[in-house]
Formats: sequence, structure tokens, C-alpha cells
Amino acid sequence: MQLIRTLFIAVLSLSCLAAQAQWQWVDNAGRKVFSDQPPPSDIPAKNIVKQPGKATLSLAAAPAAPASASVAAPQLSAEDKELVAKKKKAEADALARIKEESDSLAKIKATNCEKAKANQALLDSGVRMAVTNAKGEREFLDDAARKNEAQRTRTAVETNCK
Repeated sequence: MQLIRTLFIAVLSLSCLAAQAQWQWVDNAGRKVFSDQPPPSDIPAKNIVKQPGKATLSLAAAPAAPASASVAAPQLSAEDKELVAKKKKAEADALARIKEESDSLAKIKATNCEKAKANQALLDSGVRMAVTNAKGEREFLDDAARKNEAQRTRTAVETNCK
């Protein structure tokens, strides 16, 4: 039983070593590639970031580049440029939709403001007012109903006319 347990632990530890055998490099398009296979032969050694059996090259441990050396930005492939263009277009469309919605809300609010001010002026004038009830009958507003309507109209003016 002890022998089986020892063999099992040995197999597990060997499988962990296989997981550490990872390659990492920057391809010709400027993208980072992770693989368990070595990079193609057209990838220069300076683009290999990590390989099995060697220490990881980090920016902190990397030797400082001379001041005269310029670092070239990674080149975008045609597919990447297309994706960037699509993303910019989608963002522009979203902004246009938001602006369109806010403009329509502003128009609705302005219309509601005008109507509320007209109703308030009518209520303040003291003219006798009538409303149609649920049965379709015409009812004149008494003082209490007029006061409630005036309060509701003032609230509408305050809400829509800012």
C-alpha cells in the first residue's frame, strides 16, 4: 500500500513539471502567445519571453535600454484595425442614440412645461372650469377640487420647467 501511495505522489509531481513547460513569446503582429510548443523558427530569440528551464524575463529584471533606442509600438494587423474601427463606430452610435433620447426627453419636458403653465394660468384666472367624469358627465370644479388641481399643476410646472 505504501508503494502505491509513493508511486501516485511521484506521478502527480511529474505531471506538475509538464504544466510548467510553457512557452511565451510575442509574435510578428505584436500579440503575446502562450503555448506548450516552442515558437516557430521565424520568431527571433529576443521576442521569446519565457521558455521551459529558463528564468522568466520581466521588465524589472531586464537590462535598461539605451536612451537613444526607441521602442516601436506593436503593429496592428488589418483584422485588429478593423475591430478597432468597429468598436469606435459602435461607441459613436451609442453616443448618438443617447443624445437622441435626451433630446426627445427635453422636447417632451418642454411641451409638458408649456401645458402646465397654460393650465396654471387658467386656474389662476378664476374662470369656471369643468371636467368630464368617468361616466362621461360634465362636472364643474368646486373650490376644493380647484385647489387640488392648482396644487397638481404647480407640481407639474416645478417638475417640467427647470
